[in-house]
Amino acid sequence: MVLYVRELDQKEKLTLEQWARSADEDLSRRAKVVLLSAEGYRVPEIGRILGAHPANLRKWIHRFNERGCEGLITVRSGGAKPRITPEQRAQIIALAKTRPRELGLNFTSWTLHKLAEQAQRRRIVDRISHERVRQILKAANCSYKHSVR
Repeated sequence: MVLYVRELDQKEKLTLEQWARSADEDLSRRAKVVLLSAEGYRVPEIGRILGAHPANLRKWIHRFNERGCEGLITVRSGGAKPRITPEQRAQIIALAKTRPRELGLNFTSWTLHKLAEQAQRRRIVDRISHERVRQILKAANCSYKHSVR
């Protein structure tokens, strides 16, 4: 069965368009899911466009259909608070775009582990995993592999 969002009213559409441009990456992505579905895109197509798993897309479409825009807002349930600021993200992306040799390093290409290590050594962040670095670069469409050649 094909799943789409219900018809949007004008207020919802304006709210979703605003959220799609939000600095909150999660909220922006969820708003885009709903807007694309409202435009007639199917879940597999939205998944390819946004690089998201179909199960997650279906969850957000169902939540929107049940609760409207409020269904797209999540309340953090404890755990560690996000530690990476937009400025820190920008610095990590800039680091990935810089050739290691230009920074006086003795290697010619980045790995995610080396980027995480250098972000800590350069005091961009206190701690960061290579996986978090990967997520930051992916969200920014930054390929650290292409920027070092």
